[in-house]
Amino acid sequence: MNGAEVLDVGRDAIWLTIQLCAPVLIVGLVVGVGVGLFQALTQIQEATLVYAPKIVAIFISLLIFLPLMGALMSSFMRHIAERIAAM
Repeated sequence: MNGAEVLDVGRDAIWLTIQLCAPVLIVGLVVGVGVGLFQALTQIQEATLVYAPKIVAIFISLLIFLPLMGALMSSFMRHIAERIAAM
């Protein structure tokens, strides 16, 4: 395995990490902005109010996106196994 192949695998791994994290992070961002906007509009300045909706939303998004994440990781592992077998 030469340097270009190692960089290719590393790039694919970083891209996979971004694909796995993005849906959950986007849900957390949207819920956080929504709760922050709600707090600003109603002048409720409770610092702990943000955590409960975020935790529930992220848990639900993990349940929804878990099959996609599993498929992505399975595909990546198959790709890596094919590269190892081709050596």
